[in-house]
Amino acid sequence: MSDQRVLLVRLPCNPIFPIGPIYLADHLHKCFPALPQRILDLAAVPLLDVQRVLLEVIDQFRPTLLVFSWRDIQIYAPVDGRGGNPLQNSFEVFYSANPLKRLRGAIGGLRLMGSYYGELWRNLRLVRRGLRRARRHNPGARVVIGGGAVSVFYEQLGRGLPTGSVVSVGEGEGLLEKLIRGQSLAGERCYVVGEAPRPGLIHEQPAGLEKTACDYAYIEAIWPQLNWYLDGGDFYVGVQTKRGCPHNCCYCVYTVVEGKAVRVNPIAEVVREMRQLYDRGVRGFWFTDAQFIPARRYIDDAKELLRAIQAEGLTDIRWAAYIRADNLDAELAELMVATGMSYFEIGITSGSQELVRKMRMGYNLRTVLENCRLLAAAGFREHVSVNYSFNVIDERPETIRQTIAYHRELERIFGADKVEPAIFFIGLQPHTHLEQYAFDQGMLKPGYDPMSLMPWTARKLLWNPEPMGRVFGRICLEAFERNPADFGRTVMALLEREYGVAPLDQALRAPVEGRQALATAVR
Repeated sequence: MSDQRVLLVRLPCNPIFPIGPIYLADHLHKCFPALPQRILDLAAVPLLDVQRVLLEVIDQFRPTLLVFSWRDIQIYAPVDGRGGNPLQNSFEVFYSANPLKRLRGAIGGLRLMGSYYGELWRNLRLVRRGLRRARRHNPGARVVIGGGAVSVFYEQLGRGLPTGSVVSVGEGEGLLEKLIRGQSLAGERCYVVGEAPRPGLIHEQPAGLEKTACDYAYIEAIWPQLNWYLDGGDFYVGVQTKRGCPHNCCYCVYTVVEGKAVRVNPIAEVVREMRQLYDRGVRGFWFTDAQFIPARRYIDDAKELLRAIQAEGLTDIRWAAYIRADNLDAELAELMVATGMSYFEIGITSGSQELVRKMRMGYNLRTVLENCRLLAAAGFREHVSVNYSFNVIDERPETIRQTIAYHRELERIFGADKVEPAIFFIGLQPHTHLEQYAFDQGMLKPGYDPMSLMPWTARKLLWNPEPMGRVFGRICLEAFERNPADFGRTVMALLEREYGVAPLDQALRAPVEGRQALATAVR
């Protein structure tokens, strides 16, 4: 161990606070206090300079182990994608009746493809060149690559990585610890490029790790870019309170990447970490959990955390998170408002209880409304983002009317200016129930390339199947034309114009046939 040196590199992406590499470095420092480490965040470096900076840092630091974190790959975002708007480009090509708009969409799609594949090749090139440069100084230098993108596309990415690279799926603390100790990796969620990954690797459960407070004095010493994030004062800084998600949402890969077992970090350690950041001027915190309150059994944990934040005197903070709003009570709602919750996201996907059940969301939409009323009564007057993923399974005019009714009720609760509908079309990901549904329905064939952006693949992976696909394509194109700056609200208004609004009670009921259809809709 005496000659080991670890360089953790976050590959270029949107400059979101790099909590993954930070937590990995912190864990290794606690295991090996004398281990030299450095963090390099290429998201905070101009794109034209990333290769030069990487190689310069490698020459200066001379690592024996390069740990690359790759956050983003898939590009099916609702707005502001790489090199343009992928949803608008795709819908113009697939659904526009205007030949000029179809041409515009095709040109935009070509730019997008160039940007997408350019990023893939650039990141793979950074890994290869980084390893070659490290081996000039240490012939036995190795590479580990992990992160959100790698965990989803680990099988495909291995084809472009240097032989011998270790590909990590999910959490990497135990893997890095064993690498430093020179122990076998046979029990870790990983594989070595050149060898086939174990079948079902993504579905193996992670080891339980009790997370202690990150030592930001140490992180500051090994990460010169920390103040780049803190000085602006407008970033949410990530803090993790738990890992794992117990749900089975049909399109989501979190539950297999993080595991179904929810592991709550000790409250005192979470607050101690927040205190360190607070003392460095941080006032905005994003709780990076898959869900801040994943189930009703964790309501008391959330209350305990928020009371501890109050007791610590962190009174002028603002915080945000993904929230399952069916897991609240009046006391928790009051604590959330009192401690500074300034924004939250609800991923209900649909305002139709029937579709929520078919998609395995586990939500009771009536309870969500009741708990939103609790938040409003507690004084919440901030921004709410409601994620709608139309046309996932069995969408039809009556379920659209139900979603409109549900959304209008949320607007009555919080105020129409506070509730933003975020319109998503699912980017189908491997290892999900929705992928299996696509196989069962003959929409995809096993062996397809989930990283392909070719038009014949992209049309299937940007999930918007018929018979409603053209309807949503037409509506979204009109919304882009009318008011692209307020796309979500415009889509909802156009859907209401086309289909009207159902009685709210109809949205909150799932008919018996809807429950029976679940068994065959998604297996």
